[in-house]
Amino acid sequence: MLETEYNHFKLITDSLTGKRSTDEDTFSSIAVLAERLDRLRKTNALFNEVAFSEQVEDLALRGMISAIC
Repeated sequence: MLETEYNHFKLITDSLTGKRSTDEDTFSSIAVLAERLDRLRKTNALFNEVAFSEQVEDLALRGMISAIC
């Protein structure tokens, strides 16, 4: 499981730094991590202030926009 977690983080990081193209896998990884963060927030208020970086938020927004268009 830790390797899978690492892959989501690495995939997103590589997309942000230009080491790989931004594609559906990138947006899927963001969605997976967002869902997990949401579950953590529901189980413990300590996670309420945890958020994605501005760069990841922008990337996620681009994914939503491209899905609509």
